[in-house]
Amino acid sequence: MPTDASLKLIPMTTFVIEYYSNEGYADLQILNLMNNYANFLRKPLSLGMFVPVDSKGNVLKEPKNYISWKSLEHNDGLRTDVAGFEEYAEYQKAEQNCMFEGFKVDYNGYSKVRIVASYDAAIELSFNKNDLMPSGFHDVESLTVFDDIFLTVNALKSIGIKIKP
Repeated sequence: MPTDASLKLIPMTTFVIEYYSNEGYADLQILNLMNNYANFLRKPLSLGMFVPVDSKGNVLKEPKNYISWKSLEHNDGLRTDVAGFEEYAEYQKAEQNCMFEGFKVDYNGYSKVRIVASYDAAIELSFNKNDLMPSGFHDVESLTVFDDIFLTVNALKSIGIKIKP
């Protein structure tokens, strides 16, 4: 049973209390969900969890008119025939792999990529381009120090949370 808290990254204890209080008991499905969330929190951070990247971890530039292209009904990310729009399809696929909503590249330099949450500039992470690791944060759980980091549909799906359209 998704709740408002399930759309945000929250500490494990909050997650357990939230789900247990809504269900009233811990059945096998809830225990599995808790296990999935704990495993999600343990994942090491990567730049591709926040912004679209290529197979080598380099930030992809958003194609021109991408938002308009993506809004067309037939560009739902399920098509395999995108002749002439390979760059758009690559970006869309990389975007669908992101785990956190609303991040944008603030600086993309020679040795560092800095990203910020578009909804709160105080949420900022810097990734070293040599190892693609963020400074000061090592796994998803370390991000729970921030109040508002929102999960993508892909992240919720990996945890096992189903969102009704």
